[in-house]
Amino acid sequence: MAKRVKHSVVPIYLVGATWLSFGAFFSLHQRMDYILCAAVSATAFVVGKAVFPDKTYEVPEEKVEKKPEKPKTTGNPDIDKLMVERDKALGEMRRLNDAIKDEKISAQIDHLEDVTRKIIDLVVSQPKKLPQIRKFMNYYLPTTLKILNAYDRMDAAGISGDNISTTKQKVEDMMDTIVKAYDKQLDALYGEEALDISTDITVMENMLAQEGLAGLNINDASEPEEKKDDGGEITLQL
Repeated sequence: MAKRVKHSVVPIYLVGATWLSFGAFFSLHQRMDYILCAAVSATAFVVGKAVFPDKTYEVPEEKVEKKPEKPKTTGNPDIDKLMVERDKALGEMRRLNDAIKDEKISAQIDHLEDVTRKIIDLVVSQPKKLPQIRKFMNYYLPTTLKILNAYDRMDAAGISGDNISTTKQKVEDMMDTIVKAYDKQLDALYGEEALDISTDITVMENMLAQEGLAGLNINDASEPEEKKDDGGEITLQL
């Protein structure tokens, strides 16, 4: 509730009445007349404030409606959707990490969150790589979250039955494979850059050898390696 103060007008009326009374019944020709009237007016004002004080009352605060923030857009609907999925997945990972008490699983979730962010951020900055993570986004990431949610529910049950214990152990064993698969997916996204750099290095080595600047025999320079681009996809059996 907001507090509002309503100032009393009675003291002002008393001051006005004082001057009117002096003007009607007394002379205001000399300086002392004005000084006396002013003194009486001040007294009337103070008395009026004491007898008729300001009133304080509460009123409901006005709610200021916040304008909804416009979602950030890159101009590419597919990338915009990818960013929304990224934020949703990372938020779910953080929730699961807070809920799951196992230290090893928690550390692995931290790693998966970091790698997932790097994978998606790389694709956001280089949209041409989007096809390389279709399977990751459509299957591996949601299935990972599904598995971790099941682990969280069973862990929260607080018992050690055969079904719960066996399933939790399978999840714990599977997490090592999932972590490696995520790392490979991130590494695969750098395949094209690695090939380009490897080719640049080989070309430079040949040029340096031709100019006699590297102490190499041009015939000993290795030919550019050819790497088979498999589209950057990873294969993981969950």
